[in-house]
Amino acid sequence: MTKNNSEKPEKIDKSLTDILKSRRKEWRFHLSLPALVKGKLPKGKEFEEKTILKNISSGGAYFSLDSGVTIGSELNLVIDIPNNLTEGKKIKLQLGGLTVRLKKSTSKDKNQEIALCFNEDFQFITKTEEKKKNSS
Repeated sequence: MTKNNSEKPEKIDKSLTDILKSRRKEWRFHLSLPALVKGKLPKGKEFEEKTILKNISSGGAYFSLDSGVTIGSELNLVIDIPNNLTEGKKIKLQLGGLTVRLKKSTSKDKNQEIALCFNEDFQFITKTEEKKKNSS
């Protein structure tokens, strides 16, 4: 009977270890947030494309594009923060990062799915700051 009891914890410990090894560093939130993606294509042509985020974490985001970026492409995201999280104020989050993974899209709307790893630079943009940028 002691032999059976000692085998069970080993199986549990192994399963727990496997789960912990496969866990990501950050929790991913499946939020369908509208975003504008800006960047350069491999031949240097600049692009802007609207998309909806599939998920986001503190370290990156996952979304679809038609633009044809490559791994290592630097992209900037401008994400519309929902009004219910900002006390009704129009606020956008602007951040950038590198494309670290590409996958053929399962969606009919977009060609490829993009995994973007954020860099440390980000800023919140209010509607008045956005107007100043556009007018200069």
